[in-house]
Amino acid sequence: MTKTKIDDVFNKLKATGDKAFISYIMAGDGGLDKLKGQIRTLEESGVDIIELGIPFSDPVADGPVIQQAAIRALEQNISLQNILDELKNIKDEITAPIVLMTYINPILNIGYSEFARDAAESGVSGIILPDVPLEEEEDIKVHLSEHDIALIRLVTLTSDEDRIRELSEGAEGFLYAVTIKGTTGGRKSFGEDTYSHLEKIKSIADVPVCAGFGVSNVEMAKQLGSYSDGVIVGSKIVELLHKGEDGKIKDLIPEKSTAVK
Repeated sequence: MTKTKIDDVFNKLKATGDKAFISYIMAGDGGLDKLKGQIRTLEESGVDIIELGIPFSDPVADGPVIQQAAIRALEQNISLQNILDELKNIKDEITAPIVLMTYINPILNIGYSEFARDAAESGVSGIILPDVPLEEEEDIKVHLSEHDIALIRLVTLTSDEDRIRELSEGAEGFLYAVTIKGTTGGRKSFGEDTYSHLEKIKSIADVPVCAGFGVSNVEMAKQLGSYSDGVIVGSKIVELLHKGEDGKIKDLIPEKSTAVK
């Protein structure tokens, strides 16, 4: 099974009883020249893993905030290849594992083998593909595995126990547990079905389970963290970066028992 820097992070957090905080940002939003500074800001705020969104014209899983961020990046002609090239330039200055969240079309445009090679050379630890179901992942997974890049699967609220077991078998990195029925974006609260669903996934999965979609404040992050191994925050962080309110990112992150790196 593929082992990456992602596994190292969860092993360290497990040893201290802490939960992972994973941040999502749209790569190229504000210009690709800002990516290094944005990543450094996230690391200094206490983020454990960084998920980089790839701008795409038809983002079916994304809500309005992330859609607008993608549009801003696309208006500057930012592509997946541009982002990989920039990551290659700055990878030695990045500590946190990098996970790419992209749709399959940009990868097809490069080619599976070429993409996997370039991603590895750019220091990428994992890939999330929301439009590639389990039954269709093998074509790309074989190439990612050659370069020790984890293919991270999503589990939704509509996944029944049998499906959760299928998704858990051979899972890599962590399972991305979607906490709402719908697209990304801040919510005021989660239903009890969300928490019971996380408990079910946790009872089945052999890899860490991280909850994402809809988390917009530290209280929600703490609550979801009590039912999972970590939380993923996207829209709120994208919004703060766009507004130039980077200093507020650390306020979203629950305190850990160890010093923030």
